[in-house]
Amino acid sequence: MPSDVSEESMSLLKRFVVLMYDRTSDTMEVNDARKQLFAHKSRAPENIPPTQAALQQHIKRASLQGICWNQTLVLNPELPIPCDWGWTKEASGWQPLWTTLPEASKSCHELIHCGCKKGCTGRCKCTKAALKCTALCACSGDC
Repeated sequence: MPSDVSEESMSLLKRFVVLMYDRTSDTMEVNDARKQLFAHKSRAPENIPPTQAALQQHIKRASLQGICWNQTLVLNPELPIPCDWGWTKEASGWQPLWTTLPEASKSCHELIHCGCKKGCTGRCKCTKAALKCTALCACSGDC
């Protein structure tokens, strides 16, 4: 019985997920694909891949399901502890662990971006929010 998803399997699955969302992408990492699709191809959040942390938890849950199915004919199956495979124990029972990242609303200010082409001026959204420009900005944070 495996104790974790192998790094080789994880790499292949990440590449597969990237290709599902953008078949022309040459990136191997889902987080890089997310950034590229959101910032440069203007994809809506529901049309970009999950974060690597969320994908990892989903793969763990799917793997656990496979481990369970593989032992359906075993009289006394040895099943792994669900908390090691993308689940968390709560009062109401086992719940999926969706991601290990902090809640998005706590970092939403990072999604503010400007459309400034040549240097940021007083109309810049980032300047108004007292933030530095980032890679999401049209100026790519070069101002």
